[in-house]
Amino acid sequence: MERDIFTEDHVAFRELVRSFIAKEIAPYHQQWEQDGMVSRDVWLAAGQAGLLGIEIDEKYGGGGSQDYRYYMILGEELARAGAHGPGFGVHNDIIGPYLQRLGTPEQFERWLPGYCSGEIITAIAMSEPGAGSDLQGMRSTAVRDGDHYVLNGQKTFISNGQMCDLVIVAARTDPDAGYRGISLLVVERGMAGFDRGRNLDKVGMHAQDTSELFFTDVRVPVDNLLGGEGDGFIGLMKNLPRERVAIATAALAGAEKAFEETLEYCKQRQAFGRPIGKFQHNRFVLAEMATELAVARAFTDRCVTEHNAGRLSTEEASMVKYWDTELCNRVVDRCVQLYGGYGFMREYPVARAFADGRVQTIFGGTTEIMKEIIGRGLGV
Repeated sequence: MERDIFTEDHVAFRELVRSFIAKEIAPYHQQWEQDGMVSRDVWLAAGQAGLLGIEIDEKYGGGGSQDYRYYMILGEELARAGAHGPGFGVHNDIIGPYLQRLGTPEQFERWLPGYCSGEIITAIAMSEPGAGSDLQGMRSTAVRDGDHYVLNGQKTFISNGQMCDLVIVAARTDPDAGYRGISLLVVERGMAGFDRGRNLDKVGMHAQDTSELFFTDVRVPVDNLLGGEGDGFIGLMKNLPRERVAIATAALAGAEKAFEETLEYCKQRQAFGRPIGKFQHNRFVLAEMATELAVARAFTDRCVTEHNAGRLSTEEASMVKYWDTELCNRVVDRCVQLYGGYGFMREYPVARAFADGRVQTIFGGTTEIMKEIIGRGLGV
């Protein structure tokens, strides 16, 4: 399908991203899968290539562009390459907007240059062992003590958790104020009492470090408060639509790539004297997937256009996240079936896509939460 939402500059940027992936990621990703994390070198290379902080002011080393389509292209190309190791999406689509929207000039000076260069790897700590999607159920606390907050709590499922140098932690600064008692504190590598647990053993995305984080009497300077005290929950909610659009666009790109490879396989793979794509059942399955992907592409590109113009609603962001991630799982599952036994071998990209993509209907808000948001928007 011809896509008309990009300019020549976007096309050139896509080629830059593809070249970067071919040179800096593809040769090393298999080793990163075994190591359970990527090399810090790829972060520095991404910073040098201008792939980090695209919307951050140029005086801090960013790209100075407010055009979200550049982030979309980066996410699409990483997904198409199966390059889930580098946690650039968390860094760019989640942390960057928080820092830019809620940070102070002094915080900009401290953190943004390293953020853009790749010297500072970032993470966000919201989920807890007893509170995933229910952010209001979090138990981590931060008690004011002079010029510091004393932070205590445990977080889990933290992407970039092992490698991060800076982590935004959501914690309760007022236990009696409900959602207005949640604040965001920036914890930095080396702060006493900040410990990393194990690198979690996931079903897929093995090259991306995902961790438990522990905070025991961590003294966080008041200067590291991000936004106003008690404004954390509202700050989190404001950024969720962008996060969900990012997840959706990556999911759809991954599904499209799996379909393209499967279609080619069905044209080449022979069974009973003819290509397996010639069997009516398989041809119908391919036709169904092609149609579903085309419909999803039209809706997704419209959502990106609306987001870029500042018009995308929370409900629409939930729709595209729900639809594209569920579609990705359905498409890749059918692709595995068409590959037969080879689809279960990790040496084939479709098998890795099956394992890596499954979590997309869970992180960033589960499908069930997305449906709840959409339903409430309908007034029911």
